[in-house]
Amino acid sequence: MKSPSFSVPLFLLVLFSFSWATSARTHDSFLQCLSVHSGINARLIYTQNSSSYESVLDLSARNARFSTPTTPRPLVIVTPSNVSHVQATINCSREHDMQIRIRSGGHDYEGLSYVSKVPFVIIDLINMRSIDVDTEKKTAWIQAGATIGELYYRIAEKSTTLAFPAGVCPTVGVGGHFSGGGYGMMTRKFGLAADQIIDAHIVTVDGRILDRNSMGEDLFWAIRGGGGASFGVIVAWKVKLVSVPSTVTVFSVNRTLEENATKLVHKWQSVAEAIDEDLYFRVFLRAVNSSKEGKRTVQASFTSLFLGRIDQLIALMQESFPELGLVKEDCIEMSWIQSILYFPGIPQSESLDVLLNRTGTIRTVTAGIFKAKSDYVTEPIPEIALEGLWQWFYEDESGTLELIFSPYGGIMDEISESETPFPHRAGNLYNIHYAVSWEEEDSSTSQKHINFMRRLYKYMEPYVSKSPRAAYMNYRDLDLGSNNEGNYTSYTQASRWALKYFKNNFNRLIHVKSMVDPQNFFRHEQSVPTLLQG
Repeated sequence: MKSPSFSVPLFLLVLFSFSWATSARTHDSFLQCLSVHSGINARLIYTQNSSSYESVLDLSARNARFSTPTTPRPLVIVTPSNVSHVQATINCSREHDMQIRIRSGGHDYEGLSYVSKVPFVIIDLINMRSIDVDTEKKTAWIQAGATIGELYYRIAEKSTTLAFPAGVCPTVGVGGHFSGGGYGMMTRKFGLAADQIIDAHIVTVDGRILDRNSMGEDLFWAIRGGGGASFGVIVAWKVKLVSVPSTVTVFSVNRTLEENATKLVHKWQSVAEAIDEDLYFRVFLRAVNSSKEGKRTVQASFTSLFLGRIDQLIALMQESFPELGLVKEDCIEMSWIQSILYFPGIPQSESLDVLLNRTGTIRTVTAGIFKAKSDYVTEPIPEIALEGLWQWFYEDESGTLELIFSPYGGIMDEISESETPFPHRAGNLYNIHYAVSWEEEDSSTSQKHINFMRRLYKYMEPYVSKSPRAAYMNYRDLDLGSNNEGNYTSYTQASRWALKYFKNNFNRLIHVKSMVDPQNFFRHEQSVPTLLQG
């Protein structure tokens, strides 16, 4: 039997040929511009014809949902080794109408640091990751291509009692993590990573290099929680370090539904945000095999960092949360830097050098193909609603489903909503991180799991924050809304997603954007638009 043939309309062939030729000309002229104006070594530039192009592109592409044959790819990847290379890339991109994607660690949940639907270039900051720790002044300068694991390692090299309050996953890049807020196991004691920033270097749309003094307080405010990629290319941060005891205590206690997990999680909601700020303990929720053969159940893992010794922790828990039944045998004393290995599940026998491994060997639900969302909870979720939530873990479409409840309170209640663009402060009991992952790469399987996540998110609507239903920007979610592909996005359209991330701070972010990038050169699906756009 003869295979059917399909004819492509002539206008489509002409359109495709024109588009391909236009991209090719853009690519060539962009490369010529770089070679003339930057003095950048050719070995730092990767085109689609480069033998290392694929490996460089994939090295920091953290969500495999955006590493498929149909995923749009950059015409060029530039890996600058100094600020002049960043300046030249911005200037040449503007001159040749190419969008920029800025990649630090590549953990953007929707791939926005390395994917675009229009011709684009990636500025991959992997070669700009020096870290200078000053123990006397308790500060550090960190280039934006460094990971938080590299930062933790460099601090521990010089001190056993200095630390930094940022995230748990060591391969996350500081460029995006800090500029979106950045919380972790010491947030209730010290606040966010963004709250520790005291200076920064940014390259703006006109190629200027600005520090805090020259950029002014409005722009400095905006990049500490408003997403740096909307305003320029942040190339370095200066942060203040925090003091921690030489010995801290950790624990991870598991309880299944058969072991009273429902009542424990319900009680946790009113305990974790009100307990001593030296104690941070979050809850991981996962489906596991039940003690009954062939059955599944839900397990709650209570995981904690306490800035003190075991005896102090046991006394605190017996007073505030005796129902958990924590005993000394559940707890481990260690140094702060050892806790950095403990929480992502790195064996304590591993050398600290593992923190310098940018690719990482940590298996989490957000490693591979996944879809994630976030919520904030302002009133305890009733037990009956938690019981309804457990049923979602048993659905076929749930894949590998994990929820993380991360408490607020402590110093977070004392910082104003408008202190930085990150507004989720007093009044929030905890943040919810939802993630579902799967292994099959076909689009129908992906859509099945994404639809599951959307249904779960809908189920949770009555039990989370309202007007707006708030979300955490570093857990990027394009389901919340997105900008137009072109240069124009109205305030109304952008506010659908932006008010969830920034609340009333969105208005100030727009004013800052309009001052520093009035033509909206730095843009992506959820970048801050300008006032001039309507």
